[in-house]
This record gives sequence, C-alpha cells and structure tokens, in this order.
Amino acid sequence: MRVLIVDDDDQILRALRINLAARGYEVSIARSGPEALVVAGSTTPDLVVLDLGLPGIGGLDVIAGLRGWTEVPILVVSGRSDSADKVDALDAGADDYVTKPFAIDELLARIRALTRRAPHEAEAPVVVFGPVTVDLARRTVSRADDAGTPHPLALTPTEWKVLELLLRNPDRLVTRQQMLTTVWGPAYTTEGGYLRLYLAQLRKKLEPEPSRPRYLLTEPGMGYRFSPG
Repeated sequence: MRVLIVDDDDQILRALRINLAARGYEVSIARSGPEALVVAGSTTPDLVVLDLGLPGIGGLDVIAGLRGWTEVPILVVSGRSDSADKVDALDAGADDYVTKPFAIDELLARIRALTRRAPHEAEAPVVVFGPVTVDLARRTVSRADDAGTPHPLALTPTEWKVLELLLRNPDRLVTRQQMLTTVWGPAYTTEGGYLRLYLAQLRKKLEPEPSRPRYLLTEPGMGYRFSPG
C-alpha cells in the first residue's frame, strides 16, 4: 500500500513516515504543492495525506489537480479547524479531514478506513488496445502485425512517461498542467507544445490511423485521455 504524505513540517513528515513504514506502508513524501503533483503522478499512491497550507500552491489546488486524473483517496490533515475550511476541502474532492494536533492512532484508523474503501487495481497491469500491448511492469511495448505476430516498439523515456500516465488513468481526463508537471516538472506548465509533439510521436507508433486517433485522444482546451476502446 503506497501512501503519499504532503506537508512542509519536517516533524510531522518524520512521525508519519516512521509510523506508516512500521506498519508496512510504502511512504513517499512531498513538501510543496507542485512537488505533490509530480510525486503523485510518478508513484500512483493508494492514499494521499495532505496539508492545506503548502508552499507553491495550496492544498485545495493540489486536490483539484489530483481530481483531474485520479480518484485516489485524499485525507486532509490540517491545523485549520474552522468548519468552512473542512467544507471547502471536502467539496474540492477530499475524502476525510483530521485537525492538527492529532492522535496517531486516530489517523491510522482513518487511513485504514479509506484504503479499505479504495478500489485496488493491479500494481502494474498489462494494457491492450488495438494491436498494441503495453506491459507496465516490464516497461515494454509491442505491436502485432496483420498476422498477429507481436513486434517490440522502442519508446524514448519521455514518450514512456507520457504513455504510462495516460494508461494508468483509463477513460479519465489528464489535464495538460498535470501531464507537464508530472513528466517535465513544475517549471514547464505552460509548454503545451511539448505535449503536442510527444502525443504526435506516440500516435505514429501506436495508432492505426495517427491523424484520426482512437485511443490517445485530445480533449480540446483541457488535456488528453486514454480510451481503451
């Protein structure tokens, strides 16, 4: 079970990391809003523990960014105790809210409850669409010819990152900002040309008709979507 902890308080990060790791959780950390989106995209956590007051962008914007492409459970852990803050976080897409200071036993119970309700997908599935087979565990891609014989395809590291992000979120909109932040970093959120270039390259390699894509779709003005068909 992978947990992403997002907080700029080193004491809280250390305490949560120790307690969760001792109970068998795989823990990743982020200390800012932009870093949270990058780490979430690269590690695909099963749960996000999120503070609201973060450097870069605030927790509510992180929730909005995550909800653009994933339904991962989000547990807000914040020093803001006002009911309006709780309502705002839950309305933005958070699943639960714990106020600081908190008892670690209560927090662990909330985490267990959320992860029990979360759908558990395969860690690294094999994705098949049209003549293409992508093994996310082995990081391999093949395309079958007309006789059904698979042939390996070579992808660049960046092409792989773009493709993996889309395939791990089938039928979900992945926003341009989320893709740029995850693949290239927070400094590249306005470089939409990068996405157009790499999607065009992927379509040439993977789509039956690259000019009329069936699987790697553009959502005009918003982002991209993988449609398994």
